[in-house]
Amino acid sequence: MSSKPPRRHPASPARSASQQPLTATASLRQLLDSLVREQRSNQELLVSLGFALRSFTNLNRFLELVPVVAARLVGVEGALLVPFQGDGRLWADQIQMLPGVRSESLLQTLSQHEPGRSAGFGSDDALVLALDRLVQGQLGSSGLFATSVVARGRQRGRLYVFEPKGSLVWSDVHRRQVQLVADLTGVAIENDQMLQEARRHERVDRQLSIGAEIQAQLLPDHCPVIEGVELAARCRPAFQVGGDYYDFIPTRPELIGRRRERGRWALVMGDVMGKGVPAGLLMTMLRGMLRAEVLSGLPPDRILHDLNQLALEDLSQSHRFVTLFYSDFDPRSRRLRFANAAHNPPLIWRAQQRTISRLDAPGLLIGLQPEADYGTGSVVLEPGDVLLYYTDGVTEAPGITGDRFDEARLIRSLESACRSGTGSQGILDQLFDRLDRFVGADRQLEDDASMVVLKVREEVMLPSVPRSPA
Repeated sequence: MSSKPPRRHPASPARSASQQPLTATASLRQLLDSLVREQRSNQELLVSLGFALRSFTNLNRFLELVPVVAARLVGVEGALLVPFQGDGRLWADQIQMLPGVRSESLLQTLSQHEPGRSAGFGSDDALVLALDRLVQGQLGSSGLFATSVVARGRQRGRLYVFEPKGSLVWSDVHRRQVQLVADLTGVAIENDQMLQEARRHERVDRQLSIGAEIQAQLLPDHCPVIEGVELAARCRPAFQVGGDYYDFIPTRPELIGRRRERGRWALVMGDVMGKGVPAGLLMTMLRGMLRAEVLSGLPPDRILHDLNQLALEDLSQSHRFVTLFYSDFDPRSRRLRFANAAHNPPLIWRAQQRTISRLDAPGLLIGLQPEADYGTGSVVLEPGDVLLYYTDGVTEAPGITGDRFDEARLIRSLESACRSGTGSQGILDQLFDRLDRFVGADRQLEDDASMVVLKVREEVMLPSVPRSPA
């Protein structure tokens, strides 16, 4: 007996219909899983870039990540970052690109791109468009997308993504992702430049602080007591510390008390050409030399001659010179001897004649040439006479209109202050008030302005008492 094989029944229509939805659902689930994984991967890339932005200390390291992240976000094999410097020039040292067949030749072409070496390149739309065409030409038939790296409204560079194998499969999501990377890059470049600027300001502030400390140590913190005269002095520092110097030096420092007050005193006003810490250091050196010379007791012309010989080598190496007015005053005779190394000549107010003139003597700058000769002069000061020493920061101070304060204004201001009958401190205050009004209340001086006022005390004339008849 033969057995018959089992008969196959065709699948029922209801069963086939139930399998199709299962297959479509699985495919959709796989697609969604794939999209979720891609989205998670993209988020991780962006989070990594954001973390690098928050914590980076080296801009070059951060910029190296940019092409890598941009390419992976949109699934292409090529990316190029061309940053611009603060002045708009192409930043050749920071160009970043994923390694590839054409990367070396493209990087070399960009680094030698002549228009990119000009300031303002990045703000010129025509030049940036020409840069895009240059990149496209170097990449040949590669699909290319370019976007701007912008921060605070300024173009900081260009970011390119490209597909060397052909055209880009592009979407609006891809465009937003690349733009996000470009925006983060702009923030990084801007932050780095702000950091560099802050460091420059810190260095300047540190130099100013050191310069101000040097100057504070150079200048006397109070005026000495000298018999028969009143003294007042002030230095108004500019934003950038200069080399102003004034000093009161006893020629016989071993004397004390009244004997010291009656002894001869050196009164000095000087200025180093230049500003900042170097000028202050040079003036510190000169101060030490000058104080040693004063102890010799030589007349003013010899002291300047010897000081020039001592300081010549140091000053010539620094390519700086010094102006210096040196004088010494004997309270007993009221005689002032002086010599001048090309400094602004002091002004003297004669109380009896009610006139102002200059105290000057021939002489070259300290440090200009060896064996320089200096002239000397002397004058006897009378009761009520006023002597004003000052630096060129006073007469060269610019006003609101652009004019300089100049010597003529200083003479008029001094005459007005002297006629008021006030003491040395009052005269000094009036002169600085006049200077401040001329410069402007909210404006900073370009150079230090220093003034020293010496006023001979008025003699008290007692009325004669008639003798009683014997």
